[in-house]
Amino acid sequence: MVIVTTIRREVLTMPAAELGPDNPLPPLRLPHEVHRIEDRERDELPRDMARQAGYEPLRSLLPVRVRDQYGRSREPRDIDALVIENDRLRATVLPGLGGRVASLVHKPTGRELLYRNPVFQPAAFALNGAWFSGGIEWNIGATGHTTLSCAPLHAARVAAPDGGEMLRLWEWERLRDLPFQVDLWLPDRSDFLYVGVRVRNPHQRPVPTYWWSNIAVPETRRVLVPADEVWHFGYERRLRKVPAPTHAEIEQHPYAADYFYDLPEERRRWVAALDEDGHGLVQTSTDALRGRKLFIWGKAPGGRRWQQWLTEPGTDGYLEIQAGLARTQLEHVRLDAESEVSWLEAYGPLNSPPTAGEVEARLEAALPRAGVDAAYAAWKPCADTEPDEILATGSGWGALEVLRADYKLPGTPFEESALGDAQAPWLHLLRAGYLPEPRRVRPPGQTLVAPHWRDMLETAPATPLTEYHLGVAQWHAGDRAQAVRSWERALQLSPSLWPLLRCLAVADQVSGNPERAADRYTEAFDDLCAERRDNGESWTAATAALGREAIEALLAVGRTAQARAVWDRLQPAVRRRGRFRLIEAGLLLAEGGPEEARDIFRAGFEVADLREGAETIGRLWARLSDEPLPAHYDFRMRPPEA
Repeated sequence: MVIVTTIRREVLTMPAAELGPDNPLPPLRLPHEVHRIEDRERDELPRDMARQAGYEPLRSLLPVRVRDQYGRSREPRDIDALVIENDRLRATVLPGLGGRVASLVHKPTGRELLYRNPVFQPAAFALNGAWFSGGIEWNIGATGHTTLSCAPLHAARVAAPDGGEMLRLWEWERLRDLPFQVDLWLPDRSDFLYVGVRVRNPHQRPVPTYWWSNIAVPETRRVLVPADEVWHFGYERRLRKVPAPTHAEIEQHPYAADYFYDLPEERRRWVAALDEDGHGLVQTSTDALRGRKLFIWGKAPGGRRWQQWLTEPGTDGYLEIQAGLARTQLEHVRLDAESEVSWLEAYGPLNSPPTAGEVEARLEAALPRAGVDAAYAAWKPCADTEPDEILATGSGWGALEVLRADYKLPGTPFEESALGDAQAPWLHLLRAGYLPEPRRVRPPGQTLVAPHWRDMLETAPATPLTEYHLGVAQWHAGDRAQAVRSWERALQLSPSLWPLLRCLAVADQVSGNPERAADRYTEAFDDLCAERRDNGESWTAATAALGREAIEALLAVGRTAQARAVWDRLQPAVRRRGRFRLIEAGLLLAEGGPEEARDIFRAGFEVADLREGAETIGRLWARLSDEPLPAHYDFRMRPPEA
């Protein structure tokens, strides 16, 4: 009996950590980014790669907020899923978590084609923090994991090219202000999941664009790509061309590494990951998605610790195979004004001897290259088809932009009904010409920083709240002196001083005035403690975020007693978090108590929001002890000499 392709709702119950609220402090500084090369390194790259590597790298996370308030306590929780299925494949998609394809099962054999993480555990790998491992993720925006990794997308049922059903995901990516869509469908009796992707630039200016589809597969699989050379990037921040590594070399490589395959222009785009019996997954695409990549964690203790960190003890590790718009993830591609870029991907099972030639021949037999091009041509007219049934709702930011500019985006409706509390003051600014004063005392909301919103703020009445948001937008635009003036003007009349003082403190740090920054952080934290109304989620997040920055700023200038005073006013639950246990160890060391600091390490702690490539724990331990760093604190991703 033939099973017609269907889309249905499902609820997954799994051990999951709470995401927690966003960090309410605007990210005025870009977090430490490990995926960059020095300017001098670009001189040795091919001209087109060098140009794209230097084209509009991300300089700010604004208007996005950081997500760093999650923990590591996992409990069974329900996660909404959408399942698309025919008689050959079953794909499970998580619309509330970036549209992640959490599972892809080949039904005739019962094989899971992906690495399926049995837990939901956020870690600080996304550009804005929270991310989780496993499955297939859609990375758009800038170099790194998308800010939408743990965010809801819009989802709907749409007519597929063959007349069946298609699952459409879409959102407004806020770092680059670009709407995008991902269409998933399973043709009748097909062994391949088809994925049509479109990124649109509705603006009257070119925009830097980035896309990498990231596929997690079991670590033991052999990766095959039709390329003899790779661009190797390690966490020493060097990009160099080397022969493509063998499977044995990959298995023995000590440290985390990226291998960007240098595919010849004329070759078909594909990547496969096969087990020792030759079974596994193959991904292929139309030629627009030109890049292919392998990421490994390496065999050194740091890489093994990260593998454990992202799941639960006893779980097998994973590696990542990826496909992107450029040859490497260090590049951004120009998307011209009022244009779009689109392509088709296909994911399915493959059984083959472990050579690139055999894999390509069997892929051609199972899914000809011409068949992929034909499927793309059939999908393109369907990309504008309006949804039949809404299955999930994303953010209201796209709806706000559509209202502002009257964009016509057929196929991806950003309905006014999606507008929420976060968009409400900006909708008021758009329609009435000014920001409304908040009805109750609370941390300020998100700031919109695009030029059109900055222009509206500049012409609105100069209330303290408007000056605060205007300063953030000016800072984002690189006009730091004017941002400082806006914040200083707001201080004269604002009933809430701490958000402004914190922004000015960051400005002092950036301009090389750490003592004044420490003064302002102290004053800001005092004001926040006086203003805080309760121990609810938003106030606790603000206190934790500002307290952390204040302590670090005070310790940086040797004002240990004041740092201790800030620590003492943090809520007990905040002080028990792993991040703050690490801060306390540094504080104790500054106070002349190395033994007490070592006691914190002996008691054990877990820094939930430890960033990829971070070496904070190891550096502090080196100041406390001559002994090797304990294994459960070792997250190093590069050789010690690097």
